[in-house]
Amino acid sequence: MSGRGRLALCAFTATLLAAGSMLPLVDPTGWILQAAVLLAIQSGVGALARRVPLPRLLIVAAQFLVTLVLLTAVFAREQAVVGFLPGPEAVRHLAELLRAGADDVGQYAIPAPATAGIRLMLVGGVLLIGLAVDTLAVTFRSAAPAGLPLLALYSVAAGLSGGGGAGWLWFLLAACGYLLLLLAEGRDRISQWGRVFGGAGRSPSGAAAGLDVSGGRALAPVRTGRRIGALALGIAVAVPAALPALDGGFLAGTGSGNGKGRGGGTISAVNPLVSLQNNLNQPENREVMSYRTNSRNPQDFYLRILALDQFNGSEWRASRRSLKDVPKRIPGPDGLSPDVAVTEIRSNISSSRSYQQSYLPLPYPATEVKIGGHWRYEPAGRTLVGDRGQTTSGARYEVSSLVVQPTADQLAAAPDAPSEMLREYTKVPGSLPEVVKKTADRLTKGAANNYERAVKLQNYFASEGGFSYDTTVTSGTGSAAIGRFLKEKRGFCVHYSFTMAAMARTLGIPARVAVGFTPGTVQSNGAVSVGLRDAHAWPELYFEGVGWTRFEPTPTRGNAPGYTRQDAPSGSAADPSLPEQGASAAPSAAPSASESCPAQLRKQGDCGNAAASAAAGPTDSGTPTSTVVWVALAALVVVTLPLLPMVWRVRVRKRRLASSAGRTPADVTARTLAAWLEIIDSAWDHGVEPDDSQTPRKTAARVVRLGQLDTEAAAAVHRVAGAVEQVLYAPQPLAGAGFAEDVQTVRNSLRISADRFSRIRAVVAPRSAIRVMDALAERRSAVGGRWAARWGGWLRWPSRQQS
Repeated sequence: MSGRGRLALCAFTATLLAAGSMLPLVDPTGWILQAAVLLAIQSGVGALARRVPLPRLLIVAAQFLVTLVLLTAVFAREQAVVGFLPGPEAVRHLAELLRAGADDVGQYAIPAPATAGIRLMLVGGVLLIGLAVDTLAVTFRSAAPAGLPLLALYSVAAGLSGGGGAGWLWFLLAACGYLLLLLAEGRDRISQWGRVFGGAGRSPSGAAAGLDVSGGRALAPVRTGRRIGALALGIAVAVPAALPALDGGFLAGTGSGNGKGRGGGTISAVNPLVSLQNNLNQPENREVMSYRTNSRNPQDFYLRILALDQFNGSEWRASRRSLKDVPKRIPGPDGLSPDVAVTEIRSNISSSRSYQQSYLPLPYPATEVKIGGHWRYEPAGRTLVGDRGQTTSGARYEVSSLVVQPTADQLAAAPDAPSEMLREYTKVPGSLPEVVKKTADRLTKGAANNYERAVKLQNYFASEGGFSYDTTVTSGTGSAAIGRFLKEKRGFCVHYSFTMAAMARTLGIPARVAVGFTPGTVQSNGAVSVGLRDAHAWPELYFEGVGWTRFEPTPTRGNAPGYTRQDAPSGSAADPSLPEQGASAAPSAAPSASESCPAQLRKQGDCGNAAASAAAGPTDSGTPTSTVVWVALAALVVVTLPLLPMVWRVRVRKRRLASSAGRTPADVTARTLAAWLEIIDSAWDHGVEPDDSQTPRKTAARVVRLGQLDTEAAAAVHRVAGAVEQVLYAPQPLAGAGFAEDVQTVRNSLRISADRFSRIRAVVAPRSAIRVMDALAERRSAVGGRWAARWGGWLRWPSRQQS
């Protein structure tokens, strides 16, 4: 194989290995096979264009156009011109798929379903990275910069998965692909020097042999390159593992720990606000979970995912925390005094299979969780986090939690929080606009304590400040977004909770933002359904003696806690030993389904099971037969199309060399000319182009010379050439025999004298297959002649000379 061929193969391999880091992000993983086939076609187009040869920019343009055609044929066939050309409708459809894919990425947890939009993003991304790698490493022969797009591909996977999806194994595979590319480029550059440096060995005479002219010795620079690459890779793997300070490094995952031992692992929370606004704007309130509880105040039953306790000026996010094994009984919440009334309740929660979240939604504060699977516990936020890929999909669990019932007097009399709590939870960035602090001071002027300040802030946003609830507002989470929200007074729960928490911090009140779901909607069967539109964010403020306390500043969402209302009666819970009448101590078999759920979601099983008295059989008839047929035909075309030249060539050779029993002069002529044409085409397949202007004898000499045939093959070529002269010019041509053996002898000699690439091309992509185009042209002309002879008088247009 030539140097460029090796580079192209290594570039293809490196891209595919780097793309493997994205496999854990999507389920199922069949998209990688589709990407591999399209990437192979893209690389093949580049190889053919370089062999023409074309200018470099034209090579890149040709590959890009082929990539666009391939994506159009796969993802926008119905909108494309003649099924594969990217017209305006196809481009518009691809843009819509990309937009839908971006929405899906924000909506689904890992592993996300392989929707059409996500598959387009994955396959298209791999093809673009592959084009960049092929352009840099092969077309421009600069393999070192090709590592940047490969790193970008891995970094995207690591960023989307938070480090858990693109682990150390995928990084090693991507790195090995890059090292392979570097070695191939080094070997190609060394081979172009003419003489290969063989190291400081010594010749048999004892003189230093710095140049190895034999070409058979191993290349010292290649060995050195392998050693350096292996050493660098080993350092990259070993150092982060050896140094505790680097456990969050490039190879270290930032997921939910390894689940081994006690207190091991850390968590760097993925910000769930990415999909919150999208969930609120869904056209259908698709159910994500249902629950039953024995609480007498279900309107206060908020399901909390996690708390965002760090505000750096650009976003609110969760701190990096240590994980522990889930205790059998979770300790009481920090800061809760025995003087505050609490009631323990029990709840049974069932999550939809379509809801895949690494954090387990829980009522706050939970005291005991019974659930199967791999989960870890984060004490500061009192959250459960999935370990080793564990998600909430299809989870069913039982939770015991506390209903904390402080009075207004207890909150008002709360002492100052501990200094550590104040230091961590009252930090505000320097970028926070001054209007936030000034507004907070103005609203709370005259308040006697932090409780009164908090209630004034809540009432200002919820009812007194003239704010409007609007989910279409751009959801910024930084300092600028807070300042804009105070000015425009329009936003949704993210803006209200973030702004109130920031204001509380400027007043010296420890504050954070919780993300989760509001209580949901009670169903006819007694269960409570929680949908996508119930996604919510709310502030939590800390009061010593009570702990973290929920407030509700968002108008028309959730409900204000009783301890913030002057005339609200205190709630209570039912006997925790028994569920409330009509409730079940066990979760329902599956969440109840909404009647308005679209048919497509029902097919995917994302709506849950409708309540029915008897189990019904599956109603999904599966993929339509027409779709299966079209997909099978398309796959057949993709697989067989590149093989058509080889199949045609084998068929033609077999027909030419088939023995004929005829002894007539016509049979002898046909048999001899077929053998001669097969020799010419075999030589053409191996790089010896035919020259129709020469005689058979000169053509034979040319084939022998250019094809570097051995003595036996040369004699066979001249023997067939002599027979051709006999049948063409002799009055009575002699009947020849053994031409099939002569042709085979010539083909064997041509194969032996050719290099590896020429041998492979002669079989897979024979040059003589171009004759099929000539045959089609002749057949088209013949058909056209017959058509004109029969119908020409009826269809002929009048000439310009006719008046």
